Amino acid sequence: MLRIWGRTNSINVQKVLWCCHELGLDYDRIDAGLHFRVTDTPEYLAMNPNRLVPTIEDGEVRLWESNVIVRYLAHRYSAGGLCPANIAKRFDAERWMDWQATAFWPVLRPLFIALIRTAPAERDASVVSKFEALSLSAVRILDHRLEDRVFLAGDAFTMGDIPAATTVHRWYSLDIDHPELPNMRRWYDLVCARTAFQQIVMTPLS
Repeated sequence: MLRIWGRTNSINVQKVLWCCHELGLDYDRIDAGLHFRVTDTPEYLAMNPNRLVPTIEDGEVRLWESNVIVRYLAHRYSAGGLCPANIAKRFDAERWMDWQATAFWPVLRPLFIALIRTAPAERDASVVSKFEALSLSAVRILDHRLEDRVFLAGDAFTMGDIPAATTVHRWYSLDIDHPELPNMRRWYDLVCARTAFQQIVMTPLS
């Protein structure tokens, strides 16, 4: 059986769990990360030297890096579905997965840390202001992208939507200004209607 190491409130673990639920995969999840301390054990370090979550074991395959895991699961268990068969659509989806990791999450994560994991008295207003503005710039890119398509890689939900949607959910959940972004909101509402997203991602931030 597929094994997944990671805590359920991690955005990166949620990507993988959501993907598994979309694919109907059975898995065994082991709590790891933060106060669970599993990531510091020699056994875990042998699988993932970064001390981060998630890590998966699928038969002889061991992987870390959440977006890579989503790619792997989609390709292995849903080629032509979550992983598009058309090569242009596949790499279009992959492009948005990389964008989430390199452009979107790096500017939302400091805001998330400041507003969710930092006591109000200890927050730096300049950090909040800076990353609120940078996050808004990122979601405006998504809104523009979705002007003429239903999902990020076209008319069908694919692996490309998973990382961006988990991040957008956090953006909407933060106590910040949320300007009207009709294209992104329409896409996000479609994602919110998915049962797996509701079960895995739409949980309280912590």
